[in-house]
Amino acid sequence: MSTAVMGTEPEAEIVKDADPRLAGAPPAKKRTKAKLVLGGLAVTFATIGAAAWLAGRGKESTDDAFVEAHVASVAARIQGQVVRVGVKDNQLVEVGDVLVEIDDRDAKVRLTTAEADLLSAKANLSAFETQLALTEKNIAAALRQAKGGVVQASALAGSSRATIEQAKADVDAAESRRALAELDLRRTEKLYGDGAVAEADLDAKRALHDQAVAAVAQARAREDSALVGLTNAAGSIETAQGRLAAANAGPEQVEAARAAVAVAKARVAQAEAAVEQAKLALSYTEVKAQVRGVVSRRSVEVGQTVDPSRPLMAITALDDVWVVANFKEDQIAEIAPGQTATIEVDAFHGRKLTGHVDSLSGGSGARFSLLPPDNASGNFTKVVQRIPVLVRFDDPPKDVTLRPGMSTYVTIRTAR
Repeated sequence: MSTAVMGTEPEAEIVKDADPRLAGAPPAKKRTKAKLVLGGLAVTFATIGAAAWLAGRGKESTDDAFVEAHVASVAARIQGQVVRVGVKDNQLVEVGDVLVEIDDRDAKVRLTTAEADLLSAKANLSAFETQLALTEKNIAAALRQAKGGVVQASALAGSSRATIEQAKADVDAAESRRALAELDLRRTEKLYGDGAVAEADLDAKRALHDQAVAAVAQARAREDSALVGLTNAAGSIETAQGRLAAANAGPEQVEAARAAVAVAKARVAQAEAAVEQAKLALSYTEVKAQVRGVVSRRSVEVGQTVDPSRPLMAITALDDVWVVANFKEDQIAEIAPGQTATIEVDAFHGRKLTGHVDSLSGGSGARFSLLPPDNASGNFTKVVQRIPVLVRFDDPPKDVTLRPGMSTYVTIRTAR
């Protein structure tokens, strides 16, 4: 009996639902309302989807974007011991501010030594220049003197030859007079033997003969003297010609003196360079800021020995900042320099700033990493790469400070 009752109730419901007239009007109204609600939801979703598609059309966005700036690493130019540190961590410094002072005593000593070497080099240069001037004057005078000596020696040789000829003539004349006196003496001796002349006449003829013999000897002596004079004149000619040859070598001596002056000038220039280098080394004892920015990563302390191989601190230039947005490789097809960009900075509650695309990187970030991936070895898993895009601010904000590393959300309006 219970089974029959349970079996008849479902059949009654089926019949009731199958015949509207039996079920009545309320169920039909519910179905119509449900269709209207579903249609409305479909239209709403379609509208929202279309709006989202239209809103995202011509735009590319990424949250993998960060603020960047120039970070200058500061290091000492010379080795030395730190005597003073003039800045603190996170301190704002201006261009030219002294950051670190290094002991300058060694640099001052080297500068004094270099200046002394420069004075010595200049003194040597002055001495060589004076020697050059004297050499030029002496060579000119020596050349004129040597030429005059050659002319004088040649004239003396000619005079000696004339004296020799005259001496030979005097010898011939003296010989003639001696021969005549000898003949007169012999006649007088014969006449004296015959008693035709007095003894006084004989003595006079003997005296004349002796005088003639002496005149011959005197004439021969003058001839010998003239011959010696000619020999001396020949030697004077050789000496004068030697002096002339030495004077003709004057240009070579002048060139040698000029070369010495050039070497002295080079040493002066070298000493001047050493002085400048010493001055630079002295100036390097003060490590100054080359850019305006905030001190970061300060690792130097007083008493520490520093050298150029180790950085002392870093200075972050906050006056020139930009954004590097890492877009996926399938997003950059329509991105080009000059396009407008909207930058939302997380640190300032999503404040929106305007900018423009400056440039795109020449490769993906992974390609320029310390260890670039080598897809030719081992198993390969394709990973979407990201291309850095540099975005510049159109008007950097003045009321807030953008610091490197801040997270941003970048949207770029592309051409399509």
